[in-house]
Amino acid sequence: MKINGNTIKPGMVLQVNGGLWVVTKASHVKPGKGGAFANVEAKNLETGNKLNERFRSEDKVERVTLEQRDYSYLYDGGDTLVFMNDENYEQIELQKDWVGDDRIPYLQEGMKVVIESHEERPIGLSLPDQVTLEVVETEPTVKGQTASSSYKPAIANNGVRIMIPPYMGVGEKIVVDTTTGEYVRRAD
Repeated sequence: MKINGNTIKPGMVLQVNGGLWVVTKASHVKPGKGGAFANVEAKNLETGNKLNERFRSEDKVERVTLEQRDYSYLYDGGDTLVFMNDENYEQIELQKDWVGDDRIPYLQEGMKVVIESHEERPIGLSLPDQVTLEVVETEPTVKGQTASSSYKPAIANNGVRIMIPPYMGVGEKIVVDTTTGEYVRRAD
């Protein structure tokens, strides 16, 4: 779908120079002399490169709509991770380096994820905001210590190092933010 350059907003996905770009910033300028234009800052969805482009209001830009589908994480297949489409039970394999080393430890068997694709090609993967983990290693609990601003290091059952409150011990279930990797609260 073609749109005018003056209607570009942050969050839109555009096709420019054969690549897919997500708009991170867009400022619209209307100078006293000449036509209005938009200064657009965008990030390439595949390579991560940045683009600074100026679009005049009469310029036509291709806006892309990404398909979002729910998938379930099945298993680790060595160099790939296997996911299953929840609607038609088709399985897809995604390269581990594409998913990202920072997100792989949070994947749990059966976990629901959202995979964005463009023309049947995966572009992005979204994990749930929070995940429940179990503390498998930490310093012993100090009796009488309450929730203070000091945290102690711990290792969760997925191998990730997390700072937890000092009163928590091994075997406790905790909720962790998947984007920051920080402790959120004790699991119910």
